[in-house]
Amino acid sequence: MQPLESRIHYKFRNSLLLAEALTHPSLAYESQRPHFDNQRMEFLGDAVLQLIVTEELFRMFPDFTEGRLTKLRSRVVSRRALARFAMAIQLGDYVLLGKGEEATGGRRRLSTLADAFEALIGAVYLDSGPDKVRELVLRLFEAEIGSMVTSPEERNPKGELQECLQAIHPEAPSYRIIGESGPDHRRVFQAEVSWRGKVLATGKGKSKKEAEARAAAEALRNREWERPGA
Repeated sequence: MQPLESRIHYKFRNSLLLAEALTHPSLAYESQRPHFDNQRMEFLGDAVLQLIVTEELFRMFPDFTEGRLTKLRSRVVSRRALARFAMAIQLGDYVLLGKGEEATGGRRRLSTLADAFEALIGAVYLDSGPDKVRELVLRLFEAEIGSMVTSPEERNPKGELQECLQAIHPEAPSYRIIGESGPDHRRVFQAEVSWRGKVLATGKGKSKKEAEARAAAEALRNREWERPGA
């Protein structure tokens, strides 16, 4: 696991903690070691992440209400965001999967990546305590949290959709304008977003960019790719 440790700039003192954090329940089941998987570590890591991010946002935005802080925290620790952080350190390459999970694309699955990332944070916490894990989390989350200083409420549905889909398969979603209406000074555009040959959603807007963003937002809402047979 040394390449992973190099990527996160952290060396485990107890390598068994790292092994447990990377063991997917499917492998534990197949190897008949039902209690040696990353679910408990994931539970701990989730709580550790919540505390670190909450404290950092509380410090950064002293004038924000509880509601606004909650929205910002959700943006940082959402499943999509955690899967993106996992992909940034290529965590999926190191997750230990059962044969069935491997065969069905589990290594790229958003939930698998997010769970493994939380488990990794839990393992670092157990290995070195709160100060070291805080240092690691803030380093990995630096760009995401830093962007909130200039745009705390910004949402990017096209980016969110791409992250969500590419956690499953590397192909990016594609957009095309399928219609225009209205007079020249009040044009309305209709965009369509597709992925792997399937239309996910459409959206309308006063510009092509707005129409594409609304199509992406609608795709995130209806999540067509998760339906059976998709």
